[in-house]
Amino acid sequence: MPVLSELTDALDTLWPRERAESWDAVGPVCGDPGAHVDRVLIAVDPVQETADEAVRLGAQLLLVHHPLYLRGTTSVAADHPKGKVVHTLIRSGVALHVAHTNADRADPGVSDALAGALGLRVTGPLVPDPDDPSGRRGLGRIGELDAPMDLASFAAHAAAALPATAQGVRAAGDPGRPVRTVAVCGGSGDSLLARARAAGVDAFLTADLRHHPASEAVQEAPVALLDAAHWATEWPWCEQAAAQLDAVSERHGWGLRVHVSHRVTDPWTAHAASVPAFDTTSGAPN
Repeated sequence: MPVLSELTDALDTLWPRERAESWDAVGPVCGDPGAHVDRVLIAVDPVQETADEAVRLGAQLLLVHHPLYLRGTTSVAADHPKGKVVHTLIRSGVALHVAHTNADRADPGVSDALAGALGLRVTGPLVPDPDDPSGRRGLGRIGELDAPMDLASFAAHAAAALPATAQGVRAAGDPGRPVRTVAVCGGSGDSLLARARAAGVDAFLTADLRHHPASEAVQEAPVALLDAAHWATEWPWCEQAAAQLDAVSERHGWGLRVHVSHRVTDPWTAHAASVPAFDTTSGAPN
C-alpha cells in the first residue's frame, strides 16, 4: 500500500499541477504525506456530504475536481462550512486532493469523459494547448455522433446519458435542426462560445450558459446550444479518473480500492416546468 506522498506523485503525473490555470488552486489541501492509503473516494465537490461519505467508506484520500478554497482563506475554523469539511477530514485521517483545470486540460480530460458519456467520437480539443505537439490536450473537445439526430432528440439523449439533476438539459436553437458535430466543455463554458462558433460545429454542450451570450451566439451563427447542470457535465470524469487510478495502482502493485461517489451534489434540487403564457411561434397570448 502506498503512502500519500507516493500517491500524490502519481496524481501529479496524471494531472500535472503546472498545467492548471494561474488562478486555480489544485493539488493537496490536507493530509499527512507519510500516511498509508489503501482506499480512495473520487467526487466532483469537496462538500460536507462527500467528506462524510469518505469517512464512512474508510477512505484515506478524497480526490475531487472542484477546489475547496479557490480564492484562499485565512481560517479553517469549523464554524464555516468549508472549515467543517477540513476538520471532518483531518479528524478522520482523510487527505484531500484537487485536480481542476489541470484535469480539464489533460489527455484524457474532463471533456473527454463528457464526450464519452454522450457517445461522441472525439476528433480533438476545442482549444488546443500550444505546448502539446500531439494536439490532444486542451480545453473542451470536438466530437461526432455516429448518426445525426435533431436538436430536440439530442437534448433528450444528453439528458438520459448524463446523471439526473433538477435542471436536466435545455437547448437553444431550432429543435428540428440536424446535429452531427458537437463541441463539449465540462463545467462553465460560455467563455468558449466564440471557439465553438469558429469550429463550425452543429451544437455546443456545456454548463452555466448566461442569457446574453447564449442569445448572441444563436443569433450570430448557426450553432445550437445545450445547457446542462454543471455537476452533471463533470461527474463522468470521476469514473474516468477512477479507471486511470486503478491502472496506476495495478502497475505499482498497490492494491488500491478506488470508489466513485454517486451522491448528487448539484445545488439545484427541484424544477418546475413553465406553463406557456404566449404562443411560442406568434408571440400572441394563449
